[in-house]
Amino acid sequence: MSPIPPLYPPPSATKLRRRNRLLPRGSSHPYLFTLMTLTATTELGLTAFLISAGSQTYTWASPGYYSLLILVCFMAAWTVLFSGAYVLWALDGGVHLLANVASSVIWLLITSVLWGAGAGLMHSSRVSSNCPESASITRCRQTVTVEALGWTEFGLCCLTLGATLFWLRQSIRKSGYARDSRTFV
Repeated sequence: MSPIPPLYPPPSATKLRRRNRLLPRGSSHPYLFTLMTLTATTELGLTAFLISAGSQTYTWASPGYYSLLILVCFMAAWTVLFSGAYVLWALDGGVHLLANVASSVIWLLITSVLWGAGAGLMHSSRVSSNCPESASITRCRQTVTVEALGWTEFGLCCLTLGATLFWLRQSIRKSGYARDSRTFV
């Protein structure tokens, strides 16, 4: 009697690797990149709303505030695009040329500088953070929220950059060379 063929073909080696590697070996990079994506998405929505609302009424907190909102909106879109791509590459197995340690370190360094400069400029251009008598949803509080999300994004970028460099250092110490991190992003 001949053996009965299986109903489903056995999974390929690639699928097994992906299934076993959904939670990477000791790496928190996909989680940090996910937090960066979610924070930047929030910032993108808020800044787009403030740009739209301010353009309708032509009221801005300070002369350079409109330009700063556009800068922060661009940085949020930049962060959503690239950190989202890194998350997807990490979950997919990271076989793309840009999903390696060198590109993520360079991208994180540029993004950290952008967010630090943007949040610092937003802080210096803001008229006041004291919104005591205003309602819970006012331009004053929204401006403070834009700045707070900018500093949060800056902190997440620095934390992720530090974690990436720490992982790279540990990888070099263990094996004597830095393995290409197409799986860790």
